[in-house]
Amino acid sequence: MLVLALGSTEQHGPHLPLSTDTIVAEALATHLVGAVSGFTLGPTMPIGASGEHAGFKGTLSLGTLVLTHALVEIVRSSRGSAAGVFFVVGHGGNEPAVSAAIAQSTSEGDLVGVGYCGLPGGDSHAGRTETSLMLHLAPQLVAMERAQQGNTTPLVELLPQLQASGVKHVSPNGVLGDPTDASASEGRSLFEKMGARLVETATIWLEGQT
Repeated sequence: MLVLALGSTEQHGPHLPLSTDTIVAEALATHLVGAVSGFTLGPTMPIGASGEHAGFKGTLSLGTLVLTHALVEIVRSSRGSAAGVFFVVGHGGNEPAVSAAIAQSTSEGDLVGVGYCGLPGGDSHAGRTETSLMLHLAPQLVAMERAQQGNTTPLVELLPQLQASGVKHVSPNGVLGDPTDASASEGRSLFEKMGARLVETATIWLEGQT
């Protein structure tokens, strides 16, 4: 089974790199391949569907439709070398494309699974959760002296406005949460929990294919 990490290239506030989602997804995909036999690590996709971050410098986006087509074509082209494909998704904005691609690929007889990198209770974007993860995974890329609180309203309340107008409309600094008290130790703990959750999800999926 081929494991593909799907990230994004998008703003993560003034203190985190554009590649945050990609780094987290790739680290988790690598962890999965090392923990479960039968999985092989493929190349990481660093650009996804990030239209909600339009207006922030550095953000690049394929859009949902193009990303869907790209994922379907990747699955098709992997048929000669892999029994199936398992996506590790590091950016929530990729979810509609991934769901549509899995539906299309499954209808064509392909084996496709997915694991998402989020954790229940984590903040939404560039806050304490992602900042702690990055302090654990790539501290050299984190500029904590630039970290600042963003909009801390719960995502469920922000979602309608965010979907209608984008992140910049609800948070001028691009942060949804408060990264100022993030720590590498918390990031290590979060990564372990995320890794265990991903392994469980992937193992259940893999067992269902045999």
